[in-house]
Amino acid sequence: MRINLFSMKEVVLTIAKVAFYLYAFLWTIKPKIANSMSDVLELFYLDFLKVDGKEIEVVRLAEDELITRCKNPCPILRLSELLSVDTKHACRKVSEPVCKFVLGKMNPNLAFERNYGWIRPFKGSCEERIYLKK
Repeated sequence: MRINLFSMKEVVLTIAKVAFYLYAFLWTIKPKIANSMSDVLELFYLDFLKVDGKEIEVVRLAEDELITRCKNPCPILRLSELLSVDTKHACRKVSEPVCKFVLGKMNPNLAFERNYGWIRPFKGSCEERIYLKK
């Protein structure tokens, strides 16, 4: 029986996504409300993602928008390296839907975008934009 390596990598990414969703579900059991972008920074990055404040650069913090660049030890980056999978693919599959889920629980008016032109290992950090939907 020949196992397709691409399929095995996708299975591993799917398991990672399920595990991340489980963590997110447990984290959101106790409601956390983001009324400001400062709340988003504190709740989402520091509390949910456990990013050390020294490892996050706030590019923009406005009333309706937060842009960050993180250089924290990232399990999805590490998994991508171990599997030899492009982080653009792994983050779209594993991280992005879970991040949108958590932010939607914090405030249904929040939108999440990852800048795939500014992502590790191609850049020194990963850039994300969270903003209020119009």
